Amino acid sequence: MQGCVIRIIGDEFFHMAKVLRLTTNDRVELFNGKGRLVEGCIQGIDRTGLDFLALEDPRLVLPQSTKWHVIAAFGTLKGGRADWLVEKCTELGAHSVTPLLSERSPSISENRVDRLRRVVLAATKQSQRLHEMILNPPIKFDALLPLVAQSNLSLLATAEATPVLSVLASTRKESSGLIIVGPEGDFTEKEVNMIVEAGATAVGLGPHRLRVETATMALLATLMLWSDSQQLSNS
Repeated sequence: MQGCVIRIIGDEFFHMAKVLRLTTNDRVELFNGKGRLVEGCIQGIDRTGLDFLALEDPRLVLPQSTKWHVIAAFGTLKGGRADWLVEKCTELGAHSVTPLLSERSPSISENRVDRLRRVVLAATKQSQRLHEMILNPPIKFDALLPLVAQSNLSLLATAEATPVLSVLASTRKESSGLIIVGPEGDFTEKEVNMIVEAGATAVGLGPHRLRVETATMALLATLMLWSDSQQLSNS
């Protein structure tokens, strides 16, 4: 691959040339979202694209060991709030995000899912994340319960539950699991009971009522920092 020239066109060309304002001889890195990374430089630019010259062979960067899967009922969020949720999950390092269809968030449009995929790609580049976050197809509530039963650690954000830090202090070390957040208006009492009976632990995120996207960020950030601290203590 070293010495090869790659032609870059379309959206990536526009981003590099018009947004980042890169020009001939600038050094750049290309990645494929699956851990492959190659360093090179821009050999030339014209009106339709640019030529990237590889200065080394591609190298493979292994994914991080932490794998937190976000399952959130955000299909009914308005005004770009779902975009923000997915964008920040990507930046914080979530392994995947799955829209959940619950009684109070029964649907999500296919057009919105397509848009969210574009949000993931943009956030992946912005955060220089080499492994693209997985945006799963929406799942119905009944499909959540087997996932909870199979997971070693599933945390359900619920008002008035035991504070999340207290729960983690008494939890064995885990580097992966499920983060479950309900819709606007929260899960119904029946849904909460079913999730807990399947094996999830209810956790509280403070005294205030949080929006869906705020609760998701609070819980994900806490778990990412918890995972990082565990890895440092083991090294």
